[in-house]
Amino acid sequence: MESDSTESAEHGRFSLSDYEAELAKAPANFEVGTAVWFENHRIRVWEIRLGPGERGPFHAHTTNYFWTVVEGGRGLQRFTDGTFAERDYAVGETKYLEHSPETALIHDLENIGETMLRFVTVELLD
Repeated sequence: MESDSTESAEHGRFSLSDYEAELAKAPANFEVGTAVWFENHRIRVWEIRLGPGERGPFHAHTTNYFWTVVEGGRGLQRFTDGTFAERDYAVGETKYLEHSPETALIHDLENIGETMLRFVTVELLD
């Protein structure tokens, strides 16, 4: 998931040193969700399920993919440049992103809301 600039977004900075060990491993962490629902040679379908206060670790997106919100809430994403974005995610919101090993997106996701936060993410493998 990548942050959008929306009216509900708040941006800021965080200390990279707080996540130093995790960030060192992130380029090799391709676990972009909490469970794989389906996989073949063309796609991999992930569920991302985070309860209030739960956080998914820093991970790398190295393929084109899209995500759709199936249970909305408020999330916090941190990025490798030391910035963060907090924003609301609405049910049905969908975003397509293009990444490769050369243009990898590395970030985490934390549920900072009071409800379950849930996405389905589909990686395009070919």
